[in-house]
Amino acid sequence: MRAPSFLLPLLLKGRAPRLKSSTLVLSALLSTLSGPTLAATVTAGSVQLTFTVDAPDLNVNGDAARWQAPPRLIGGRMLLPLRETALLLGRPVQPGVGGQLGLGRAVVALDGSVSLAGVPQPAGTALILDGVPYLSARTLADALDANLSAADDTGRTLTLTALRDGGDPLAPQARFSTDKTVYAPGERVVYTEYAYDPDGADITSRKWTGRQDAFFQPGTYAVGLSVSNSRGLQSKAFTRTITVEGVPLDSPLTYALKYAAPGDRFPDAQVLNYPSAAVTTVAGTSFPLLFSDSPEVPTQSGVLYQDTVAGPVRLLGYHLNGLGKPARLYVLARNIEDRPVEVRTLRQGETAPTRVEGLLGQVTLLDYFASTGGPTLTLAPGQAAAVYASPTLGVGSGANMLQDLNASGRVELTFLMLEDGLPPSAQVSQQLPYLPSDGKHVRGTFPDAVRRLRVNLSTLPSRIVIGDGQLDPAINGTDKLTGQPVRLTGNYGVLYDLEVNGAAGTAVALSPRGGLYRGAMNLQDGPTSQTIKLPKSGNAIKPQEPVLLWRAGADRLNIDFMPASGSNLPISLVFYRAGNAGAEGVGNGLKTYQP
Repeated sequence: MRAPSFLLPLLLKGRAPRLKSSTLVLSALLSTLSGPTLAATVTAGSVQLTFTVDAPDLNVNGDAARWQAPPRLIGGRMLLPLRETALLLGRPVQPGVGGQLGLGRAVVALDGSVSLAGVPQPAGTALILDGVPYLSARTLADALDANLSAADDTGRTLTLTALRDGGDPLAPQARFSTDKTVYAPGERVVYTEYAYDPDGADITSRKWTGRQDAFFQPGTYAVGLSVSNSRGLQSKAFTRTITVEGVPLDSPLTYALKYAAPGDRFPDAQVLNYPSAAVTTVAGTSFPLLFSDSPEVPTQSGVLYQDTVAGPVRLLGYHLNGLGKPARLYVLARNIEDRPVEVRTLRQGETAPTRVEGLLGQVTLLDYFASTGGPTLTLAPGQAAAVYASPTLGVGSGANMLQDLNASGRVELTFLMLEDGLPPSAQVSQQLPYLPSDGKHVRGTFPDAVRRLRVNLSTLPSRIVIGDGQLDPAINGTDKLTGQPVRLTGNYGVLYDLEVNGAAGTAVALSPRGGLYRGAMNLQDGPTSQTIKLPKSGNAIKPQEPVLLWRAGADRLNIDFMPASGSNLPISLVFYRAGNAGAEGVGNGLKTYQP
């Protein structure tokens, strides 16, 4: 096999790389010429490069820079690294027919030959040196209608001045600014984006590179933005350089306590070492919890759980369809009084159908906290009606339901899994078997579905542990189908009514202790009531990466928390001083502007 013509001078001097074919040569050209179009933002009308043979330093429009592969002088020709030069000039390399590559009016063919405006150029115009493709500086200047001139008397330092690329007139334009160019480590960077489309088309997507809300290590950082419009056209990358130096303003932890949004994770390696806050349990009105999670995956239609109640009650059902056919989960209420009884839904949340187990508890809680009440059913003596009916569950999909009811008299509540087509009636319920427990999960009636806790904050940081079975004991109950005592490890379905005093100026976060956690909670901070999704996206997994819940404004903060089905316990609620100066040199200045 003959070597491509543009490698012959190197082969004669013994410096050519060993290549298996000319296709590999072109592959090297393709990989190096088709990278990003701009290494740094070009704002001048022209780009001017001043460089010296074999010297790594150059100037770009008067600013110092460095080559990765410096210019070379071979065979009397000044050769420039094609990839780097194109990047610095902001001129795109275009693929052509048959594998050709074009830069301005220059075309590099598959065999390594070069033509300029259709005129073949001498051998040696393009070379690969140490794996980097080079092109003659004169040919490159002619291809771009650029000016190439000597910058000194030696002829070894040249200046290349080229007009910046005009680009696609229909493409959107990416633009952004920062509030400063030099920041202290840990100082917040405020980005203001002002991308636009020439014809006013919508900007439909944005892609950032290198963007961080704060940089904690000294150095120089490039941040880029490209955008796409509704026509599918994409902008060139627009880049700004940020310098980070000086005395740190914030650590990652203190920065998060100032600026993290509710649901955001942040690092805290010391979270497990904080002392436990003194928690007081107070008496108050409570009501029972009917918990149905066994058999978790029933394989036939039948009764999952059943008990009789009067007054307020909470229901929690968590089941997957293992029937091998479509099915539905129901809760049937039957009046066992000799008078009419009203059954009113006070609050309800559900997730159904889904195969993603981690979603079940979180979505149900979000739905539950957002609920403002439900229907009221009036049941005649002996009458039965479904107070809950899931959507149809496909094979293997599940339902998680959470419902607070109030019955004006005694009603029998029955959890049923029924194959599609079977009606949820008293007659059907009485003919179906009671499905045995699967021996792994829990079902039962638990007397205390509300746990009222009071905390007076003094030492910060401090934490409250929930669901560990020791500091926070599991509730006990009875499986009414078997009469056996049962223990609800994790207290799923128990509402923690937590009142925190001395909360003004504090931040509260959730730290997962038992593995994956996805949930929600509701907070009352003065006049503000807010449901928080935990975390904002994905899962909370690592104890040393707490999830921010809230920054309290009022002195008293009320938190309604319920352990999420499908997630792992225990968890810790961690209280910090918001914006606290946590280390020497760490400040507490705030940037509140949100463009």
